[in-house]
Amino acid sequence: MSLPNATPSLFTYFNSIQKISSNAEEALKAISFLIETPKNKHVQEIGQTCRTYYFVTAGLARIYYLKDGIEVTEYFAFENDMIIRAESLFTGNPSKKAIQAIEKTKLIGIPASKLEILFNSFPEIERLFRKIMEASYVSYVNRMESLQFHSAEERYIQLISDFPELLEKIPLKHISSYLGITQVSLSRIRANIR
Repeated sequence: MSLPNATPSLFTYFNSIQKISSNAEEALKAISFLIETPKNKHVQEIGQTCRTYYFVTAGLARIYYLKDGIEVTEYFAFENDMIIRAESLFTGNPSKKAIQAIEKTKLIGIPASKLEILFNSFPEIERLFRKIMEASYVSYVNRMESLQFHSAEERYIQLISDFPELLEKIPLKHISSYLGITQVSLSRIRANIR
């Protein structure tokens, strides 16, 4: 599917991280494609190898995995956010995690193999994606430290502060698994801070 009106937000996002030239922008547009995904549909199933960078232009997606048969949400991607399975993308191994649309979602896909070719012609694109991956890594480390050093209530308050629209869009079971607690514990926390 071609990229009609979806690209301005993508390049606004890119330019907020690293300014790129119009030639680099056109080269990225030429390899990108649009995906429209209905609610609860997988963009990538568990066991697939991730070969694409995804950018959410509308809607909401999550990364999750199964632990003892229970879904555990690892990451939420709102509009104007990247979502990838980095460990699969960089190693070429199948992922133990899935990417799923929580609501009707539009994404822009950028194939990793074609992007690698652009890196040779456009060092600015390589620099851009290095910065995106650095920011993603820092975000991941912050999340791990939050799980290690903050109480469930503190994690919940921070999550709602960062993403106030969360409760309206995301089932509580996904929020509780993201926080590393049961739904009962989440209900108790929500009752305590009202």
